[in-house]
Amino acid sequence: MKRFIAGAVCPRCSEMDKLRTWRDDEQEIQYRECVNCHYTDQQSTKVQMQPEELPTRVNQPHTQTLAGEETVIQFVPNTDFTKH
Repeated sequence: MKRFIAGAVCPRCSEMDKLRTWRDDEQEIQYRECVNCHYTDQQSTKVQMQPEELPTRVNQPHTQTLAGEETVIQFVPNTDFTKH
């Protein structure tokens, strides 16, 4: 069953509310078509595996301990500062 996509804008003619969509479950494909300029495209509905996240310093657990003393720093608000 073909259905219109409310608020969608056609990538070719830029008309709003002219796109309709439908899917073919046997071929696992979803189609999109503009009734104004006859633009069409399709995409697979198959679930694809997501690539593994690359290891970075942000997403890896912290294993190194810092040498030296730990100190607490207190920030005191500057009352003389005015925003301009």
